[in-house]
Amino acid sequence: MMAHKKSLEALDRTLQDLRKNQNQFSSAMILLANDFRQTLPVIPRSTPADELNACLNSSILWKNVKTLKLNMNMRVELQND
Repeated sequence: MMAHKKSLEALDRTLQDLRKNQNQFSSAMILLANDFRQTLPVIPRSTPADELNACLNSSILWKNVKTLKLNMNMRVELQND
């Protein structure tokens, strides 16, 4: 299940406060690993629009996310040695 976008936004504000740095995530590199095709965040008694609005890619932080994709399955490659 994906996390609600508010949790990542809260982490951003907390890091900014702790490190006294107003850059996003206080210039710390944050690694997010997920399959964005998995289930949406669970919000009790919500509409589908509410669930889509709670996703990370609808957050103000999303414009700064750099998505990297794996091109080679290293487990398979190492088994062939």
